[in-house]
Amino acid sequence: MIDQIPKIVRNDAWLKPYTEIIRNRYERALNKEKELMANSGTLTGFATGYLYFGLIFTGTNWILREWAPNAAGIYLIGEFNNWQENEDYRFTKKQFGQWEIVLPAEALVHKQLYKLLIYWEGGQGYRLPSYTKRVVQHETTKVFDAQVWQPGESYIWKNQNPEITDFHPLIYEAHVGMATEEESIGTFNEFTEKILPRISGLGYNTIQLMAVQEHPYYGSFGYHVSNFFAVSSRFGTPEDLKNLVDTAHGMGLKVIMDLVHSHSVKNELEGLGRFDGTPDLYFHPGNRREHIAWDSLCFDYGKNEVLHFLLSNCKFWLDEYRFDGFRFDGVTSMLYYDHGLSKNFTNYEMYYDGNQDEDAISYFILANKLIHETSPYAITVAEEMSGMPGLAEPIESGGYGFDYRLAMGIPDYWIKIIKEVPDENWNISELYYELTSKRKDEKTIAYAESHDQALVGDKTIIFRLMDKEMYWSMNKQSQNLIVDRGMALHKMIRLVTIATSGGGYLNFMGNEFGHPEWIDFPREGNNWSYKYARRQWSLADNKDLKYHFLADFDKAMIELVKNNKILGQNHCRLITDNRGDQILAFERQGLVFVFNFNPVKSFTDYGINVGAGKFKILLNTDSHQYGGFGRIDETITYYAFKSGKLSSPEYLKLYLPSRTAFVLRKLPSRSVYDL
Repeated sequence: MIDQIPKIVRNDAWLKPYTEIIRNRYERALNKEKELMANSGTLTGFATGYLYFGLIFTGTNWILREWAPNAAGIYLIGEFNNWQENEDYRFTKKQFGQWEIVLPAEALVHKQLYKLLIYWEGGQGYRLPSYTKRVVQHETTKVFDAQVWQPGESYIWKNQNPEITDFHPLIYEAHVGMATEEESIGTFNEFTEKILPRISGLGYNTIQLMAVQEHPYYGSFGYHVSNFFAVSSRFGTPEDLKNLVDTAHGMGLKVIMDLVHSHSVKNELEGLGRFDGTPDLYFHPGNRREHIAWDSLCFDYGKNEVLHFLLSNCKFWLDEYRFDGFRFDGVTSMLYYDHGLSKNFTNYEMYYDGNQDEDAISYFILANKLIHETSPYAITVAEEMSGMPGLAEPIESGGYGFDYRLAMGIPDYWIKIIKEVPDENWNISELYYELTSKRKDEKTIAYAESHDQALVGDKTIIFRLMDKEMYWSMNKQSQNLIVDRGMALHKMIRLVTIATSGGGYLNFMGNEFGHPEWIDFPREGNNWSYKYARRQWSLADNKDLKYHFLADFDKAMIELVKNNKILGQNHCRLITDNRGDQILAFERQGLVFVFNFNPVKSFTDYGINVGAGKFKILLNTDSHQYGGFGRIDETITYYAFKSGKLSSPEYLKLYLPSRTAFVLRKLPSRSVYDL
């Protein structure tokens, strides 16, 4: 139960005027949970729609059930009856708007195609079952059909989900289709064989898979979902995905998926739009039905049937494919009636002014509770930019139950200063504030860039730093000042971002080695080319090019963070942020991070107040092995000395070359380094 004064209010006095609203949101979700559990007894028992609806094989027969309250009649059509309406394949209407058909085991065969023909007053239409678990697209007609999927043997899992209590996610965001170097759509099997070892070798502990749920338009990046329980067949079979997840688990990697519950594709033939002839079966009626920015349909989270559908979807991916959690897409859009568009969220009133969809908030609380009850070691991440208080705090504290929120302001900040501010004017104090500013009790996933910054029309950090010079000067024999600047800042930006993170870190695949150019999926405007919808791994593998320097640094950086449990301490201790010199230094988990962002000035005997002791360099962006100039002697043991009187603090006197960063560790009083 929540306290009379919720914990999030006790920790943030600015929330006190909104205590009643915060409590009401909790009570609203609790009451909805009781309502949903009236028959099942538990939330997990309620969220089992995938075991009841859709095509189910019992061993002796087939049962297909649908929720279509406005339907006047439903027929099953497919390859088994020449796609003809037939009374033998007519559904029977049950109570509560449900329809059902029971067929003998021999009526359907593995891989047969089928769909529904639904009649309603004044019309009819072909539809795919709402809970279908397999959808395929015809190569020439591009029509989508449901497919009977009942292979002879069930997949046998070999590995358990990683059960890690003190876990800090280092996320490798990946898209299976564009993970191949060939100009084609990659497969689950190719990803398992070729990409999983790369991710494991880099040291990341979590994979975030994009575009898992079936989506008609490949170029939507998987965010216009049509079939919420179906694995996108363009990447392979359900068993192929299970093998990918299973193999990752064997490597000790968690696998989370992008879960799109913020909206649905408008398509009617393969999606949920006007499923039984009504526009608002799953969605809002009237002007709230269509998302004004995304050209999609908005779920009505106030309907119990919609909650049943979405909560069952959460449990389905955890149970059937053993995912380790979710990154919830479009959370801001779900939270607000106006989707948070054109809002700057400058005061607390904007979180409690009646513009919030209280039904969506209840859904978040119930979804997070369900996910953690189903899989205690699962993690949930909210893609949210408004800063809604309590989003990533425990439900019993007055929060919504997410484990993490994405720190979406950080990549925006990097883009802004790289694009608009000359290096010599970078404000180090502002930079540190932007990187460390977060709510006290929330854990965040920091990142310098994700897939958003790589899409056509935008630019990755490396491309903003180097632009066309990447094409001609990434050979090790080439000398180019722009490339030198880009290499140095790319490493520094990533290091300061992960070192100041409030709980986790994310990287989009390929960005660790400075993948060139942008992402552009096949479309009419590029003659349906796959040239920019792939990853050129050979660039990082080629030791004659500089890309591998960035990849090697990323690996060393991730190893440093893991080995020293940097993310286990939820705050940094600022040592100095000298705006004039552009020097930043801070301490975290016993390590000292020092950055000289000055583009032209190097400093000798620069004093850093660290306290008594001796120190060694663990990681240096200027090292030759990471493509730097090797201006720092990494074999030196640094001693901290008092600056004057006995009562004065101890300082390290450091040589800080321009555009460099390094990490120091304090040595024990007696060390092998003294021998």
